[in-house]
Formats: sequence, C-alpha cells, structure tokens
Amino acid sequence: METDRAAFAFAALGQPTRLDLLRALLAAGPSGMAAGEIAGRLGVPASTLSFHLRALEQAGLVAATRQGRSLIYAAQVARLRALLAFLAEACCGGEPARCGDLHRLLDPAVETAMPPASFNVLFLCTRNAARSIMAEAILNRLAPARFRAFSAGSAPSPEGPLPEVLAQLKALGHEVSGLRSKSWEEFCGPDAPRMDFVIALCDTLAGQACPDFGATTLTAAWPLPDPAKFAGAAAERATLLNELYAGLRRRLEVFVSLPFGALDRLALKARLDELADPHAMAR
Repeated sequence: METDRAAFAFAALGQPTRLDLLRALLAAGPSGMAAGEIAGRLGVPASTLSFHLRALEQAGLVAATRQGRSLIYAAQVARLRALLAFLAEACCGGEPARCGDLHRLLDPAVETAMPPASFNVLFLCTRNAARSIMAEAILNRLAPARFRAFSAGSAPSPEGPLPEVLAQLKALGHEVSGLRSKSWEEFCGPDAPRMDFVIALCDTLAGQACPDFGATTLTAAWPLPDPAKFAGAAAERATLLNELYAGLRRRLEVFVSLPFGALDRLALKARLDELADPHAMAR
C-alpha cells in the first residue's frame, strides 16, 4: 500500500463517529447493516451518517450494495488488513513476528482460529416438501455449530414432506422427526429468527412476491428439479432423488467452507450466485 493511500484511510478513521460506525459494521459481519439500522444504533441523524459513510467509502473501508430500496453497508476486511500490514511491515527490521502479538493481525490463518460466526439459513421452494426439506436436513448435519437451517414454502404441502424424501434422508442417517412442510409466513413475524441467508431452490419462486426477510439478508437462487415431478419406475425415481441429494450436498459443502470472515458483502453474494451453476463446484 502506498503512503498517500494509507494516510487517506487513517484520516478517514480520525473521527469518533466513524470509528463507532466501522466497529458496528465489523460486528455485523459480511451481511452488513442497512443505513437506517446504523443510524438508529449509533443515534446519528441520517444526513450526518451519510457524510461519514461517504468518507469511509472513499477510503475503501466500507462498501454498499443495494437491496430493494435499502443500501446495505459492510466493512471491507481485506482493506483493513492491508492498512494494518502497512503499519507493521517494517516492524523489528521487517520481522513483525518479533513484535509480540502484532504479527497475528496480519496472519489470515488467525481468522480460522477465531470462534466462527453463526448464521441462520432459510431454504425456500413452493411446497416445502422435498428440495428445501433436503437442504435443511443436510446443512443442519454438515455444520450444526455454525449454521442453523430452516425451510419453508409459498404453498406448503398439506400432506407434509414427500415420504420417499423422508425415507431417503433417514436411510442416510439424518434426523427427520422435526421436518415438516410450513409456510414462509412463519419466518416473517417479529418473533421469527433473523435470517442471514435465504436461498430459493425452485424456478417458480421467481414469479412470486417473496416476503421481506430484512434488508441485511443475502438472497440467492439455486434452481433444482422438483422430485414430485419425477416419472418412471421406482428405481429410476430413486436414482434421480439420489442425484438431487448429491448435488445439494456438494453445493452446501462449498457454502459452509466459504471464508465468511474474509469476504465482503459483494464477494459473498457473488459466491452464492456461482453455486447456482452445477459446474461451479468443479472449478
């Protein structure tokens, strides 16, 4: 990093409100915060907040993405790390490891040693009877300490999840007793858990009015075939169901391995969208 760029960034931070603002965004993680939420949390008028956000944006310390009518701001962790590295790179004759724990701020491996953030993920499909049920079960088994998975639908099946889907999940060792078909309205009330990610698994949702899960929720669409429409003999349907399960599991294995602490909101959204492509996992 050049001295002039570093000086500009440090100058942008040289104000109490901006420091509080950046600390709040770092606490919010990669999902970021809406401008209105930041203003309320810091007790800063919207016009004043806009001025400070613009200064931090110009310094590359925060970035905004638009979601509906809201602007969502997130801290740029890579930029902050580069700024700290600029200060420390000459420490102890170019050996920062000799300067106590200072070198740990520059070591990307430290990030993985920290307690990982916990995220809520909601999977959607129209009837909440197969694809989203599978995804809920898979993610809750893959990383239960870091992710809490839910599923719902716009028109949930009165009969509940497909019996063959439950049978498959049970045969693969998943707990199925708590799986049920439910409306996405269960996740829209004031007492509902706040969702960090909402992932739609069918094409039909694209033409529907999806509920507002909050401005800071990251959304993605991974269109997958509906098992209820699988035709053919029982053996052929079982094969298709196994392929669907395997495809979902591969996507979710990539998803849980993403470096959430190192990705800003724009980069994280791009990685989620990439997972809609079945070939993305092979790249």
